[in-house]
Amino acid sequence: MGNPWNVPVGGRWKAVERKLRVGEVALRCVICGLAVLVAALVGTDTQTRRIVYLERKAKFTDMKASVFLVIFNGIAACYSLIQGLRCIVNVTKGSVLLNKPFAWLIFLCDQVMAYVSVAAVAASAQSGLLAQFGQPELQWMKLCDLYRGFCIKAGCGLAIAFVVTSCILILSCISAFNLFRLYGNNKR
Repeated sequence: MGNPWNVPVGGRWKAVERKLRVGEVALRCVICGLAVLVAALVGTDTQTRRIVYLERKAKFTDMKASVFLVIFNGIAACYSLIQGLRCIVNVTKGSVLLNKPFAWLIFLCDQVMAYVSVAAVAASAQSGLLAQFGQPELQWMKLCDLYRGFCIKAGCGLAIAFVVTSCILILSCISAFNLFRLYGNNKR
């Protein structure tokens, strides 16, 4: 029988398995590319404005949520690249992920990436809304009136980060399916 952690996959799962593997590779490649784009777009965002005799410079490091978003997207790109390479090797070899401990590891890592991604995007969205609309009660002014180009570039980065987060959430569902299908009724 071999390794007790390996579970056989029936014939009807072959087509579903192939589509899931190809979909997982595609999602991981999309995440990798878009996460690099977000990190580059937001990480290089800066604008200098002359106010009377003072020069003020807006940069992404002024908002800690943007720093968090850039760092997370860099990590997400690296993680997706590594996992994407693993998936490509599995697709080309024709091997199927049937090792339960390894499936658990991938599932847990994908879940952590999903939760941290949602946190990074939510924090950046909140900072962006404060920059756009201000908070008059706390005497926080609207920064996007002064730094329009900065806010537009940051907003584009945030919109792409929403797409990255959506892809990561879909990917975490796929990894959950890949893990929990190993525990079906007919599995031993």
